[in-house]
Amino acid sequence: MAAMSVPVLWGGDLPATLDFYRTLGYEVTYEQTRPYTYGVVTRDGFDVHFGPTPDGFEDAQQAYIGCLVMVDGVEAWHKEFTAALRAKYGRIPVRGNPRITRFRPGQTRFTVVDPVGNAIIYIQQDEPEFEYGGSKQLEGLAKVLDNARNLRDFKNDDETAARVLETGLRRFAKLGAALERARALAMLIEIAIARGDSASVPALRSRLAQLDLSSEDRDILAAELRMVSDLEAWLTDEA
Repeated sequence: MAAMSVPVLWGGDLPATLDFYRTLGYEVTYEQTRPYTYGVVTRDGFDVHFGPTPDGFEDAQQAYIGCLVMVDGVEAWHKEFTAALRAKYGRIPVRGNPRITRFRPGQTRFTVVDPVGNAIIYIQQDEPEFEYGGSKQLEGLAKVLDNARNLRDFKNDDETAARVLETGLRRFAKLGAALERARALAMLIEIAIARGDSASVPALRSRLAQLDLSSEDRDILAAELRMVSDLEAWLTDEA
């Protein structure tokens, strides 16, 4: 007999929660307000249920309430959700609740946090495995970069990723190749913009400009910096 599991998340203000999921293209198939709240949404063959929020709690994210959804074409899902949320709120919500995380070329997952704080992570079906701490096949600043990328792209942990990069830059200031240092600074710029920390960007760009890079290095770095430009466009509704 076939089996399936269904996540039950916190409902919070249930009508508002269900309306949020309607915005994302889900269909509400069940809504109950008495004797307790309970709701169900469905989309593309998977369901999400919402039960009562425990007394004394407000933000499901603090309790790590959420689920994983394995999809095909994860980038298309992100584009659809981005457009829907921009249309609903007049902007892309990237901080607080609700919000959506950014998506870069080659990325295989993103997170949507609903008004209650429930986090649904949408993951590409064939997502490759990754190594926390950086690939064992790498060393030095290259390994630091891989670790920071994993923290940023798979854990949505910009704060730790930035700390890892700054530590790596200090540790390998004389040993790391100029291109690796440039890539680390470009990643720090992207993270700073995503976190709304525009004040730190000029100093980071100044550090980047001081590096002695070959023309080939600059061509490689240009691709990294395009991600910064893409993020700025996405955040300012120009994407």
